[in-house]
Amino acid sequence: MHDRLKVFEEKMNKSYDAMLSDFSAIRAGRANPHVLDHIKVDYYGSPTPLQGVANITVPEARIIQIAPWDKKMVKDIEKAILTSDLGINPNNDGSVIRLVFPELTEERRKDLAKDVKKLGEGCKVAIRNIRRDGMELVKKLQKNGEISEDEQTNDETDIQELTDKMIKMVDKAVETKNKEIMTV
Repeated sequence: MHDRLKVFEEKMNKSYDAMLSDFSAIRAGRANPHVLDHIKVDYYGSPTPLQGVANITVPEARIIQIAPWDKKMVKDIEKAILTSDLGINPNNDGSVIRLVFPELTEERRKDLAKDVKKLGEGCKVAIRNIRRDGMELVKKLQKNGEISEDEQTNDETDIQELTDKMIKMVDKAVETKNKEIMTV
């Protein structure tokens, strides 16, 4: 692949990585500490990621335990979790917070699977938009005489092959995440 096309590959990879990051926040009945990645807690006046103020562990399959380094942070962390979109009530014993994840119902699993599919489709749209931008650049370069028709054809082929590869990766990631969600 030509250097002038690397930027499009990087953009497609960023879209893919963003989708995977979104997937990690979707809980599948098992406790996954990544569901807490988006939660910020007020730490001496500045919003700080939860991982920056506490030790997060998974002692059992459906429990996340949060042990703040500063015990005064327990209430703030509890409040941050309650106001987040996590949908789990934290249990607080004064020094640690436990999040107990309930078993997912069949209906909830299907809803989550739909969400995953939607995220996958959004990622594919982003990848196709990047492909379009790449194709337009190549056409413009050829029209301006900066590259030959052969180079244009080769670049367009490279962009299409990259797009196809990325779409396959998205489909595989969606399928894998849905298997994880639907596994009881």
